[in-house]
Amino acid sequence: MIKLQKNNYQLPNLELLAKQVVEGTLVGLHKSPFHGYSAEFMEHKIYAPGESTKFIDWKLFGKTDKLYTKKFEDETNLRAHFIIDNSSSMHYPLRDGFDMAHLNKIQFSVLATAGLMEILKKQRDAIGLSIYADTYEFYAKEKNNPKHHRLLLHRLEQILNETNRQKTTETYKYLHEIAENIHRRSLIVLFTDLWEVRKNKTELFEALRHLKYNKHQVLLFHVFDSKTEYNFDFPNKATKFVDIEHGTQLNIYPEQIKDAYEQAVADYFKQIKESCYKYQIDYIPADINLGFKPVLVPFLLAK
Repeated sequence: MIKLQKNNYQLPNLELLAKQVVEGTLVGLHKSPFHGYSAEFMEHKIYAPGESTKFIDWKLFGKTDKLYTKKFEDETNLRAHFIIDNSSSMHYPLRDGFDMAHLNKIQFSVLATAGLMEILKKQRDAIGLSIYADTYEFYAKEKNNPKHHRLLLHRLEQILNETNRQKTTETYKYLHEIAENIHRRSLIVLFTDLWEVRKNKTELFEALRHLKYNKHQVLLFHVFDSKTEYNFDFPNKATKFVDIEHGTQLNIYPEQIKDAYEQAVADYFKQIKESCYKYQIDYIPADINLGFKPVLVPFLLAK
């Protein structure tokens, strides 16, 4: 188990953690993730000495006694752009350190992103990244070279190392900005807890529709802690609840609002899921208590 305290130790190399996530997620799987995005074969061309032999069509060689290679429409199979909500609510539950067995929402999202990036890197796919909170914190266009991959990992590591501060967000606002930056057809993967969306739900789905405008495929990872955010599982004693984005406080006995809270959250999650279905957005609930495998495997097998 990896358990480190912030400010006392440097976090372990994120690329190594990503490989752990991938190995743990893909164990036992035989299908290639994202197999639906393979580059399309266009035509044959005569093999030139010195070229890679990887794409030589040996069946055609057996028929013609000449070497031909397969030419593809695009050497890059897929363009993927990851988007991470880095607002304060994503840093819940608050952690004193880094423990792979007890991740909060932002740690889960960063590791899931790094794991998927590891898979895409092996397929020579182009990867981009956007991070937002109360500002558009980071943007990198889709590329598929090692230097670019290290740059993205470094920025993700910074999220894991940073100290949480009060940061609100308006997800829909930054999704519109991101949509303007992505011009070529891409797979867009969004990690967010959607907690600010209740008052801006219409605006959020207009922004998601904007992302789909150029025929992008959009996958929404709805990140949450089922134990407390969905089931409201707290001891029934006088408890102070503090909004980590706005700082507002509420002193109550949890049992007083438990039933009403859980019903309201269940209705809200249902509305989000139905709206995603309506706009043909792939909705994937991401409960951080279940680890990566039950969240990522259905996603990988579906591609």
